[in-house]
Amino acid sequence: MSENTQAVVEEFLRRTAGDTPERIAELYAETVDWRVSWPEPEHPEVPWIRPRSTRAEVADHYRTFARVCVPEAGEVRLDQIIVDGADAVLFGASFQQVKPTGKRFAMTFALRLTVRDGLISRHHMYEDSLAVEAAFRARPA
Repeated sequence: MSENTQAVVEEFLRRTAGDTPERIAELYAETVDWRVSWPEPEHPEVPWIRPRSTRAEVADHYRTFARVCVPEAGEVRLDQIIVDGADAVLFGASFQQVKPTGKRFAMTFALRLTVRDGLISRHHMYEDSLAVEAAFRARPA
């Protein structure tokens, strides 16, 4: 089981580094236990932070992220990946710039993925949602 999880995580990393949202979403089960914002389920200022539960909604997440962030200004650094059976946890940092305000954000994260039948069935991102939200707030006049 760990080997299958490791392979799916490696493919996830490859695809999120530059594949299309649809190709990334192919790695997810039709129904997904998805959580990106803690403790709030939504942050209205951040277009990609909202509840999702289907493969199509996962594709929309990646489409939305790509639409509102400056690709050449983004960077993700992975510090560690731990795989235990069907579960994997990825620790790292993300540095992005959002188009609406031009502001940058930096945050550390832990991403918990669960793989069942070769597909990601759980995607829980533990991140500094407030740092992301602050990047979307308009600059003071």
